[in-house]
Amino acid sequence: MDLLSVSPEVTYNWVDITSDFFKYIQDLQLGELLHDGHLFGLFEAMSAIEMMDPKMDAGMMCNRGNPKPLNFQQAVAAGKLKIDDLEPSELIGIIDATMACIVSWLEGHSLAQTVFTNLYLHQPHLIINKTLKAYCIAVYKLLDCIRDCINKAQVFEEEDFQPMGYGYRLGSNPQSGNTYDASLEVSEQRCIAMLREQEEELNKKARSGEDEANSLWSALAARIRFTRMFYQALLLITKRDSQSGADCVALLNGCSEMMKVIIKTAGKGTQPIENSDSPNPMGFEPMINQRLLPPTFPRYTRIKPRLEALQYFDEQVTRLRHAWKITSCTNFHTALDFFMEFSRQRACILSRSALQLLYLSPSPASTASLAQSGPPRPHHALLEILRDSVKNFVNPPALTPKSPVVSTPQTREFVENFLARCVRPFAVLLQVCGHNRARQRDKFALLLDEFATLQDEAESVDAVVSGAAGSGPRAYFGTWLLYHVLRVMIAYLLSGLELELYSVHEYHYIFWYLYEFLYGWLVSALGRAETLANEGTRRSDAKRGGTRKQKKRSRPYAREGLMCQVMQNMCGGYYKALVAFKLQGKIRQPQSEFDNEAVRYKHRFAPLSVLTPPQVHYHEFCEMTQPLQYENPVILYLGGCKHFQQARSLLETITTPDQEITDLLKVAKTNFVVLKLLAGGHKRDSTTPPEFDFSVHRHFPIIKLV
Repeated sequence: MDLLSVSPEVTYNWVDITSDFFKYIQDLQLGELLHDGHLFGLFEAMSAIEMMDPKMDAGMMCNRGNPKPLNFQQAVAAGKLKIDDLEPSELIGIIDATMACIVSWLEGHSLAQTVFTNLYLHQPHLIINKTLKAYCIAVYKLLDCIRDCINKAQVFEEEDFQPMGYGYRLGSNPQSGNTYDASLEVSEQRCIAMLREQEEELNKKARSGEDEANSLWSALAARIRFTRMFYQALLLITKRDSQSGADCVALLNGCSEMMKVIIKTAGKGTQPIENSDSPNPMGFEPMINQRLLPPTFPRYTRIKPRLEALQYFDEQVTRLRHAWKITSCTNFHTALDFFMEFSRQRACILSRSALQLLYLSPSPASTASLAQSGPPRPHHALLEILRDSVKNFVNPPALTPKSPVVSTPQTREFVENFLARCVRPFAVLLQVCGHNRARQRDKFALLLDEFATLQDEAESVDAVVSGAAGSGPRAYFGTWLLYHVLRVMIAYLLSGLELELYSVHEYHYIFWYLYEFLYGWLVSALGRAETLANEGTRRSDAKRGGTRKQKKRSRPYAREGLMCQVMQNMCGGYYKALVAFKLQGKIRQPQSEFDNEAVRYKHRFAPLSVLTPPQVHYHEFCEMTQPLQYENPVILYLGGCKHFQQARSLLETITTPDQEITDLLKVAKTNFVVLKLLAGGHKRDSTTPPEFDFSVHRHFPIIKLV
C-alpha cells in the first residue's frame, strides 16, 4: 500500500514576512547577524547545508549544465554502451578501469562514486558478451567478500572504508533497477566456474589467433584468471580452516604471477580520455549515482590512475600472503610482535582485516553479533592462548601440571577468573594493532585504563599463588601484565613522534621518559621474567627427582632485552643532545605568556597513569632533571655520543640484522658523528635550529646541522 495515498491532508497557513524582514534589518550594522541561539547556534550554522544549492548539495551537481547521465538501458538504446561484440582492447579497458575503481573504494571513497559508476554492473545479466558478463558478476561477489571480511574484523574507521551499498545488493546480482530476483542468484561455485570457463575460452583464442590478437587475448585471460584466484583466496581467508593454508598461498602466488602480466599489458586496453572524470571511454558514468548521495558538501572522487591501481593490487596480494604467516604463530608473544610489525608497514584496510580474521577466526555466535562493540574473538581459544603465554613467559606454579597449587580450589578459581578477565583487553590489543596508525594512538590510551584495572587484580592473584606455594612473594602474573603495559605505553609515546604530534621543544621530556623510565622498566621486567621462568624449570626438574646435569640458563628474550637497551641508549642520546641544544639557544621556545610546560607535560603523559609503573609527575621530572640544566653543553654532547656509541655496539652484536637493525645502525652512527662535532665546538655560536630527519627511521631521527 502506498503510505502517501492514505496520509491526511495538511493545511499550511503561510505568512509573507518579506516586507517585515527588510524593515527590521535596517537596524543592523554591516557585518552584524541576528539569530536565535537556542534553535540555531554556531555549530548548526557551520554544519548546515543549503539544500538544492549546487555549491553545497552534492546531489545537485548533475544539474549544473551537464547532459543528464544515461542509465544502462538508455546508454544501450543510444548506442553508447556495447553489450556484445566487444573488442579485446575494450574489455581490457573496462576491466582495468573497474580495478582502479575498486582500489579507490578501498581507499575510503563510496561505492556509488567509484565501482558503481560502471554501468555494466547495474545490469550484468543483460550483458550478452560472456566474458564481460562473468567478470561483472564476479565483481559483485568480490565486493561482497571484501565487505564481509572488513566488517567481520571491525578495524576500520570512517576515513578507511565506506561499507554502505547505496541500495546495490552485493550478495546477489541486481536486475531491473537493483530489485532482487532470486532466480538470478549466482552461487560462489557457479561464479568461479563461469570465470574458469571464460579463461579456457580466451586461452583457446590466444592459441589460435595472430601474434597481435594472441597477446590481447592472453592479456584478457590473465585478468579473468587473476579475478578468479583473488576471489577464491579471499573466500579461504574469510572462511578459514586448517586445511586451506597451502591452497590460499598457491592462489596468492598465482595472483602475483598474473599481475605481472596485467601490469605489463596495461597499455593494450582502451585508455581514459585526457581531462575526463571517466576512468574509461565506454561503460562509465561518474554522475549516475549522484542522486543516491546524502545532501552533503560535494566531494570530488578522483579515481586512482590505472598503473597505480594495478601496483596497489600487486602489493595487496603480497601483504595478504605475508598475513597468512600469522597462522603459524601459536605463541601470543610472537603473534603480538607480528601484528605490531604488520601495522608498521601501513598496510591497507583489506590486508589488516584479513590478518585479524586469520589469527583467530570468529565463531558463528560471535559473527552474528558483529554489529555490537567488541572484537570478534572466540573466548575459549584466546583464553588458552593467554594461559600458554603466561606459562611460557614466567612459568608460575599455578599453571604447572600436578602442582600442589593447582589442586587448591581457591587458587585455581582466582587464576581462571583472572585469565578470563584478560581475554577482552588482550583481544582489544590485537584489534587496536589492526587500526590505522593515527587511530591506534587514541585506542592505546583507552586500553591502558583497562590494563590498570587488571594490574590491581594481578597483585591479588600473585599473593594467593605465592601463599599457596609456600614461597615468598613472586609477581608472576604481575610481571607478565607489566610487560604488556610497558609495550603499550612505549607504543603510545613513539606514535606521537611518528605522527608528528610533538613540537621540537617537547622532544626532551618525551625522550627522557622513554630513556629514564619506560625502557628501564621493560629491561627489568624481561630480566625478572627470565628469572621466574628458570625457577619454574628448576622446580619441575626437582619434582621429577632426577640428578640431571645442570642445564644452561635459558634466555628466550635475550634479543628483545638487547633491543630494549639499544632503544634506551638511543633515547638517552637524544635527551642529552636536546638539553644541550636548549642551553645553547638552538631550539626555539614558545613565548612564556602563551605557554605552560607543566600543562603540556601533563597532557602528553596523562594516559600513562596506571598502577605499575607509577606515573612521573611534572614536579618529579623537574627535580630529576634539574642538575642537567646547569651542565656544560660540551659534557652533554659527549654524554649523548656515548649513548649512540653504546647503541651502535649493541646493534653490531646481532648476527642476523634485519631492516630495522640496519636503519637504527645508520641513525646511531650519523648522530654519533654529529654530536662529536658539536662537542668539538662546531657551530658553537650558531643559533640556527638543528633539523630532525625521520626519513630513515620513523621514531629516531637523524640530527642535521643547518
